[in-house]
Amino acid sequence: MRTLSRILWPVFLLGHWLSCGFIAWILLAQVDFAYPVAYQALNIDQHIAQYGPENRYRDNFADTTKQQHRELFGQINTAIHHAPDKLATITFTPSNGATQTLLRRDEVLHLTDVAHLIDGVYTLGYVALAAMLLGGFILGRQRSRLPRPKKVVVSVCGSIAATIAVVFIAGPKKVFYYLHTWVFPPEHPWFFYYQDSLMTTLMKAPDLFGFIAALLLALWLLLWGASLFVITRLWPRPHLNATHKDLT
Repeated sequence: MRTLSRILWPVFLLGHWLSCGFIAWILLAQVDFAYPVAYQALNIDQHIAQYGPENRYRDNFADTTKQQHRELFGQINTAIHHAPDKLATITFTPSNGATQTLLRRDEVLHLTDVAHLIDGVYTLGYVALAAMLLGGFILGRQRSRLPRPKKVVVSVCGSIAATIAVVFIAGPKKVFYYLHTWVFPPEHPWFFYYQDSLMTTLMKAPDLFGFIAALLLALWLLLWGASLFVITRLWPRPHLNATHKDLT
């Protein structure tokens, strides 16, 4: 039993951590990753006013409204989560022009790759949830002693701090670009200049992704900390006849 507990505790704790991140992602996806907040904080309206007229393939995007920008981002978000085949049908209508499709072929291809990546995130999330629930059930039935919460918090927060430090030392943009070359097929374009892509202009990439990453991490930590507190309160006490060795 002790051997099984030693195996299951890392599975349970990792599953719990990943499950909180998965839930945080789902919650943020429901509110378009707080795009309206980012829109104001990052001055995306000014960014669109500057680069919209410079686009080489679409006209008059700068003559669209803030509400249209939020709706367009929402449509992209919905498509990559549920219906990537709808990406090519997203359109905008400027105040002084005809209706046009928002995304070019290469942008649709890239966002379709993103949709496949999100499918993988959901698969991992469901696996993490299953691992957490199954591991927790078995450990609870065994009344295996919960690791010291302080040790868990220090380990997780230390790992996060070290990761953030590495990212800033290497350079956030370099890390961002490296992850793209690692995740996406090499023959598929993923880098777009503002003058070539309304998608990139609408998102003020990569600034928006930094905003989303920070928001996701904050919500992730909040959910993880709150649920860890609940777990420590509700976890069944070990049997009184357990040996000292069993409890460490």
